[in-house]
Amino acid sequence: MSDAQRRACILISCPDRPGIVAAVSAFLFNRGANIVQLDQYSTHPEEGTYFMRVEFDHPAPTGSRSAIEADFAGTADHFSMTWRLAYQDEVKRMAIMVSKEEHCLLELLWRWRWGELPVQIPLVVGNHATLQATVEGFGIEFHHLPVDQLNKAAQEKAVLALLSEKVDFVVLARYMQILSPQFLSCFPYRIINIHHSFLPAFVGSKPYEQAYARGVKIIGATAHYVTEELDAGPIIEQDVARVDHRSSVQQLKMIGRNIERTVLARAVKWHVEDRILVYGNKTVIFAP
Repeated sequence: MSDAQRRACILISCPDRPGIVAAVSAFLFNRGANIVQLDQYSTHPEEGTYFMRVEFDHPAPTGSRSAIEADFAGTADHFSMTWRLAYQDEVKRMAIMVSKEEHCLLELLWRWRWGELPVQIPLVVGNHATLQATVEGFGIEFHHLPVDQLNKAAQEKAVLALLSEKVDFVVLARYMQILSPQFLSCFPYRIINIHHSFLPAFVGSKPYEQAYARGVKIIGATAHYVTEELDAGPIIEQDVARVDHRSSVQQLKMIGRNIERTVLARAVKWHVEDRILVYGNKTVIFAP
């Protein structure tokens, strides 16, 4: 059995109480698993919520995974856990949605080609055809589905028809459209967006112009899960760069592009590696 076939992790959130680590460790030990990494966090040791990510190697063949999950249900029920098991050899399928800007798209495609982003990319969807040649140059399908105010519902239906059987999650790599609640409901906490500002500042369109008008000294970018409230979903990753009064809007955009692509890439990688737990409108991230 290869290393990838042996490696798995379990993600847990539950009310904090004594015995959680002992119970999970004993469960894995009794099934011949070897814990290789354990991360935990509690919002309060007595009345808070407890979060855990346990990465382990296991000797079980693929066919017995459902049995292991059924066995763990008893432990999970005892501690009122919300939980899931993830296996490294079950590679996630990622769709990317784009408009015209290429920097975030290219960062993801480069990391995928270099093996730094262990996903499958069945397709890229664009509401403009600008990036079609770029995507097809990586050997990936590109689907051009233009959208305007008159055909938005039909366009989203066509996009969902492409995605529904092919992908596990979606990345908006500077896709400059607001998705409907109906679309979002198909991928709850499985749509990642990059917003070109340090949220919660400057939500919506033209954040660099807004930042310039306010004379900010720091600009940033934010990767977050998409929810119905615009640019207000659980934040996954952020970063910033210092600027000053000499910086024009175009210079802010140039600086910001570097931040956007690296922030998005980190967020996607953590999602792929099952390092994120959503808690209300926040995230708990067990980054390496």
